[in-house]
Amino acid sequence: MIKQLSKCIREYKVASLLTPFLVSLEVIMEVFIPFLMGKMIDDGINKGDTAFVVKTGILLVVLCVFSLFFGVAAGVTAAKASAGFAKNLRHDMFHNVQGFSFGNIDRFSSAGLVTRLTTDVTNLQNSYQMIIRIAVRSPAMLIFSLIMALGINGKISTVFLCVIPLLGLGLGLVVKNAHPVFKRVFKTYDKLNNVIAENLHGIRVVKSFVRESEEEKKFRKVSDKIYNDTRRAENIIAFNAPLMQTATYACTLLIAWFGAKLIVGSGETEMTTGDLVSLLSYVMQILMNLMALSMIFVMLTMSKAAGERVCEVLSEKSDLVNPENPVYSVADGSIDFEGVSFAYAKDSENYCLKDVNLHIDSGDTVGIIGSTGSSKTTLVQLIARLYDTSKGCVKVGGRDVREYDLDTLRTAVAMVLQKNVLFSGTIKENLRWGDENATDEEIRKVC
Repeated sequence: MIKQLSKCIREYKVASLLTPFLVSLEVIMEVFIPFLMGKMIDDGINKGDTAFVVKTGILLVVLCVFSLFFGVAAGVTAAKASAGFAKNLRHDMFHNVQGFSFGNIDRFSSAGLVTRLTTDVTNLQNSYQMIIRIAVRSPAMLIFSLIMALGINGKISTVFLCVIPLLGLGLGLVVKNAHPVFKRVFKTYDKLNNVIAENLHGIRVVKSFVRESEEEKKFRKVSDKIYNDTRRAENIIAFNAPLMQTATYACTLLIAWFGAKLIVGSGETEMTTGDLVSLLSYVMQILMNLMALSMIFVMLTMSKAAGERVCEVLSEKSDLVNPENPVYSVADGSIDFEGVSFAYAKDSENYCLKDVNLHIDSGDTVGIIGSTGSSKTTLVQLIARLYDTSKGCVKVGGRDVREYDLDTLRTAVAMVLQKNVLFSGTIKENLRWGDENATDEEIRKVC
């Protein structure tokens, strides 16, 4: 999945690599600030050395300015990289969908494809931005702060080494239990979109037969399912905050307690007041970045389900492909169905067309009559090879439709649907789908 998604970074590789570099510089600046604060207290304030205080204070301001600059720059490059990644992801998905057969679209459903192109891509965009920025910043800050804390006082810093594994175990349990629920939520979003699309397309029928209350019940059922699953997932994730806060306050109390005893008991030989201030600052840095890491895990848990759904679309191949040596001309308009059977589901015996044998001469006008759902439209769609037959073959111009180049066949076999839908744009732009170079006179004639 990661390998497939990473192909969509493309021209945004520079921004993606520059972000972690800028974040690393920001972290280095921030890590030295508590250390200098401790030095200012021990060697400046406690000794009454005003010059040292001023000198260290100026250095602290410089570090803060550089940290701010690198942080802002990292934010800009991260936004550019993540937005570009999402743009390429949507482009690749849409490009692949354009080649889908009707069978491929039926497997995903129109509502499912819309959810994947919108909600799922947005989740992946947010996750990618966190990965190249926060997921670099937090571990780097964690490691550097831990090194600095161990350098100040190794004994007291062992508090961190005890707390971090416990936090890791807690976060692992949260992620493990939340991921399946989020995966179920995204699938339910597809159903919700489908219910809304059906209602909007059939609004005239709904109102004509006074079915508003039934449609509301249908919508409420799906909406309640999303609400219940989302609440269940959020309840699991909610354990994250108290877990982190317990660890933060426990470490702060333990370090303050042990540090005060060392300062008072040893007369500031084993530990100074500045060291304690620095350690408490590193406590906040370490545990706040652990909290940020936990939020990354939560976001990745959500985006993992989204990534799997997006990759399903990216890896899907069309059921209908050109043969090795396609035919590029259609001899005439004759149509033959020879023992044709068709089922929408693969490997299904539930045929909607069964053992159809039919011959239509070129130039004939034929009417096919049947009740709603009797597969009239399915029969016609097989001629243009919008679906492939399950059994038998369909011939146009004396040749199996599977032997033709798809563009050639569909240029020769035109379908006019009973429900005409305009794309966004003017009537003229819609008519030029048939001939993009058509003159105004030709368009008026057609109208």
